[in-house]
Amino acid sequence: MQQVYPFSVVILNHKIVLQMKQNWWLLSSAALLGGGVALIGSAVIQWSNPNLSALNGSLPTHQVSYAGGLPGDMNTDFVGAADRSVNCVVHVKTESTVSPAYNPWFDFFGYQQQPQVQQGTGSGVIISNDGYIITNNHVVEGAQKLIVTLNNNKNYTAELVGRDPSTDIAVIKIDEDNLPAINWGNSEDVKVGEWVLAVGNPFELTSTVTAGIVSAKARNINLIGNRNNGSEEIFPVESFIQTDAAVNPGNSGGALVNAKGELVGINTAIASRTGVFSGYSFAVPTTIARKVANDIIEFGRVQRAFIGVKISEVSEEIAKDKGLNEVAGILVNGVTANDTEIKEGDVILKVGDRPVKNVPQLQEQVAKYRPGDKVKLGVWRNNKWQEITVALKNRSGKAELSNFEAEAAANVSSLGADFGPVSNEEKMKLRIKGGAKIKSISPGKLKAAGIQPGFIITKVDEEMVETPEDLNRALGSKSKGEGIMIEGVYPNGTRAYYGFGL
Repeated sequence: MQQVYPFSVVILNHKIVLQMKQNWWLLSSAALLGGGVALIGSAVIQWSNPNLSALNGSLPTHQVSYAGGLPGDMNTDFVGAADRSVNCVVHVKTESTVSPAYNPWFDFFGYQQQPQVQQGTGSGVIISNDGYIITNNHVVEGAQKLIVTLNNNKNYTAELVGRDPSTDIAVIKIDEDNLPAINWGNSEDVKVGEWVLAVGNPFELTSTVTAGIVSAKARNINLIGNRNNGSEEIFPVESFIQTDAAVNPGNSGGALVNAKGELVGINTAIASRTGVFSGYSFAVPTTIARKVANDIIEFGRVQRAFIGVKISEVSEEIAKDKGLNEVAGILVNGVTANDTEIKEGDVILKVGDRPVKNVPQLQEQVAKYRPGDKVKLGVWRNNKWQEITVALKNRSGKAELSNFEAEAAANVSSLGADFGPVSNEEKMKLRIKGGAKIKSISPGKLKAAGIQPGFIITKVDEEMVETPEDLNRALGSKSKGEGIMIEGVYPNGTRAYYGFGL
């Protein structure tokens, strides 16, 4: 059965890990790892074969041509598009420390299990001259250290600005000016059959460019929903651009550009039976990626808008019953918002000036807006076409931007505890980098979960906590009713895990 893979590469103590939907497959046995090395070695031999040297620089330029020609300077080759984009794509290396599985024999013989260093690689795209870089959430998720390498081989330590699991988009930043920022393109203007380039760093091969065509648009491959482990609030938004441009592990977060070198998507996943490219790849369109990146830079997280309805796609039977001329649109099965012009039984056919034939297209269009924005919807109601205007809501059902600082304060208050830093002596004794130590506890979420005073919180979900400020920041990304997992250690060295809803 063909699977869909996010395609960043992860190395755990020099062992290769491939992320397959929700699971990490660790190629840890000597035989399997040896086979992997043999495979890689074979590939290197092939690339180094003197018989292939004639390919270096001797191929004729690949022209992009259409029967009717291309407008203006679009009648060009791939060299220009590659030249305008390759310096805007960076290599992203991640590092994180993970605790090994508990082994009672270590305690029996008095040995301390050592944490393991996990490394990962991916790509990113420079979107501003002052150092903002867009990439995939699954590239940076759980990382404690981010190292960015530019196309000129300069290295920088990056900081995480924010990430959005619902779209698999994240933003990181390096401290540098006058960087080559890519030009944004409009993914809505991309046509099926159009040439595109994928730029990234597959298999640690930096600055790799491959070409293909757009195979389909508005693909929902259930990638994001399947990766949800319940620890984060995720509203999967999938409307991928499908291409046959070759991408492989390490391309995650890289650029999908059009023939003019404009960014039209962020390469995210492949469909494969083997874990490597076998024909199809998927990219987050810029209609979604650009808005998410702008929100993260401005607010630290995404201002996600909702229509306030329950929906399903129109079937042939529904289309016939509603008197529609084609099987297209989104049926409103229920209305969750109190003050809205939309009604149960409506069929949504248009958002703004864009037709929507299925749920992924609807998600893509709504994802362009923020709560409070007013949007015109074209609906089929009572056997006739109507236009209505709706005010988009935030996740609390209000037609206004979310106040994330207030939500963070409410989350911290709900814990019912006072926190302080961890002393250097405790860090050395417990072999931790830091944390948020509970100084006192009162009725609240922590006490109800059975947590005792003195407990040191070191991680919230997959986010490391080294100071009380880190705890506030981690909780600030959560919403009311969301389930979280807290990891930490007591002063006697006992590690513990607690899960509860905010």
